[in-house]
This record gives sequence, C-alpha cells and structure tokens, in this order.
Amino acid sequence: MQEFWNQRYSLYDYGYGIKPNKFFKSQIDRLSPGKLILPGEGEGRNAVYAAKRGWEVTAVDFSVKAQVKANRLAVDHNVEINYIVDNLENAVLPEETYNAAALIYVQLDSQLFETVIDKVIKSLKDGGTFFMECYSEKQLGRRSGGPKSLNRLYSITQIQNLLDNMNISYLQEEEIMLQEGEFHQGKAMVIRGVATR
Repeated sequence: MQEFWNQRYSLYDYGYGIKPNKFFKSQIDRLSPGKLILPGEGEGRNAVYAAKRGWEVTAVDFSVKAQVKANRLAVDHNVEINYIVDNLENAVLPEETYNAAALIYVQLDSQLFETVIDKVIKSLKDGGTFFMECYSEKQLGRRSGGPKSLNRLYSITQIQNLLDNMNISYLQEEEIMLQEGEFHQGKAMVIRGVATR
C-alpha cells in the first residue's frame, strides 16, 4: 500500500489539488487556532490551509513523496508544518495535546481505522474537536474516487460507535460533488462527522 501511494504522489501535479477539502475548510474556519493533528494528510493541502490561518500543524503520512510535496506547498505559501513520515498504526501521538484533529479521506481497513481513530481521539485535549470526511460503503462501484474494497469503506453506524464517548454535533451520510484534483471528481457518497472530546 505504501508503494501505491508513493507512486501516486510521484506525479508532478497535486493529485487531490492544492485547495483544502471543503468540509475541512468549513470546520477549521469555525475554530480558534491552536494545535492541529492531521493523520493521513497526503500532499498537504489541508495542513497548509490551516497553517495559513495560524494553526500549529502536525501532519502524519507514510509517504515520503507526499511529505516532499507538502513541504513544497508550505514553502510556496510561506508557512511551516511539522510533517512526520510514519504509518498511522505505529505513529506515536502524544495524548491530550491537540486542540483539533481531522481525518480527511483516510483509507484504512476497518480494524486499523478503528485503532487510529481511538489514538487520534486520545491525542485531543478535553474540549478538543474531531472532524472527518470519509467514503461511505455506498461509494463502492462509483468512479469518483475511493477504495475498491468494502473493508476500506465505512458505515454511519460504525462511525457513530467509534465516536460514542464523544459529544457528536454532526454525523451525516451525504451525496456530494467532488472536485479535488485528478482523483476526486464526480458525485460521491461520503460520511461527515464532527464531535468534541
């Protein structure tokens, strides 16, 4: 899987664009800047946007190719981000450290996904905000992006159970129009969630 992502990120153009994910932007814009953790951040579009708004950003991804592009994007926008190259299973996230965390289109098998979300939630301070956008199981078979396996797609019930110990303010399965670079184009079924610790 790491080889797949390194190959994809080796493209000169940013495969998912350089503008932040729309849902990410809508949520980060509501919050006062602090410390932000972005697991599975990829090429850095969300990290750089948050840094421009005054956030102290830590991004984690296992692709060195993605790190290079994210750092280049940060330089282009005259901001700094802390980018850690590690897989999300092994990455050490200090507990009770971050004011916000976001998972945007992180594609992991279901068991690892649950482990990572638990780790991310524990990294939040009390009152910290967690938000996410991921592909729904109903995305299977669509050509607008995402995994081709049900094991890397999620249900709203699964997400609700993972956020059960948090204060969920928003959790919806929605059909949206994606226009994010080359690999996210067209109508897609996604799950969006927002919760506080």
